Amino acid sequence: MMLHGGNIYKYAKELDCDPKEIIDFSSNINAYHSQKAISLSEDLIRKYANSDYPELKTTLAENYKTDVKNIALFNGATAAIYALFASLKGKKVYLYAPLYGEYEKAALANNKDIYKINRIEDIDAEVDKKSIVVFVNPSTPEGSFYDLEDLFLEWKSKKCTVVLDESFIEFEAHKSLKKHINDYKRLYIIQSLTKFYACPGVRIGAIFSNKKNIRSLTTPLWNISSFDTAFIQERLGDADFKRASHKMHLEQKEELQMILKNSQLFDRIVESEANFILTQSSHAKELFEHLLAHKILVRSCESFDYLDASWIRFAVKDKASHQKLQEALSAFA
Repeated sequence: MMLHGGNIYKYAKELDCDPKEIIDFSSNINAYHSQKAISLSEDLIRKYANSDYPELKTTLAENYKTDVKNIALFNGATAAIYALFASLKGKKVYLYAPLYGEYEKAALANNKDIYKINRIEDIDAEVDKKSIVVFVNPSTPEGSFYDLEDLFLEWKSKKCTVVLDESFIEFEAHKSLKKHINDYKRLYIIQSLTKFYACPGVRIGAIFSNKKNIRSLTTPLWNISSFDTAFIQERLGDADFKRASHKMHLEQKEELQMILKNSQLFDRIVESEANFILTQSSHAKELFEHLLAHKILVRSCESFDYLDASWIRFAVKDKASHQKLQEALSAFA
């Protein structure tokens, strides 16, 4: 069972090839590659960083229109998830599934009681008062974006602790609920900074909440390297990168959708508002192996709640990668 995308090293070993030879459609990282050189001075490693990361927090606050006191930084979004669940007092956790699997693991690691809601078929299911609710928006693995205003009001009326994951929100013009973090004290928003900013090797994730909640979170000293901090700070300030990314994303998502549709190999192609497309095929297992033989890795989705091995996902990539995919799909017999 494939638990995460991006594990090209495992499959490169199976194929006895260099990982660089594999086109990784399983990894949902921004396909745009900036040509701008980022200078990282050796002076960065000659002294301890300020463990409060004030400059990066200021850049984030300006970027997301919030206050520096509303931000906690972690060594990746997954680390943020575990730190958050370690701090939450509630016992009952409602997971709007399918969703990123680490939320369930983090809840179990902190002795929470888990209840799952099928958000695709039963999004209005009741939740208990003062419970913890977790919702990924845009969602994974299919990329749906939900207008959560009404549901958010329902959660608020029940005094729920609300955990929203907005890691894919920047690919398209979606509205964030960060504007509510100061008027609802039980709201936490988690965001990976590696997806849109195309830097999975740079491990930075953020939690946005009101300043009292942020103070209650435990963050290890110097939990982010100086190099990571300098890189993401420069990337956040690169307006050209953002413009080019949005343009390429929309063009390439449409191209990928047409390639999948024209192949006539899929029973269903789910409309996406993120940088990946979920498909269903009665030939999914054979397709996975066929594409892997062509050194193309896709994301099998049987590890997600309410899905099975007939579902596979394709991340949006560049034109050259899409061309290789089209050729491989055309060769499927």
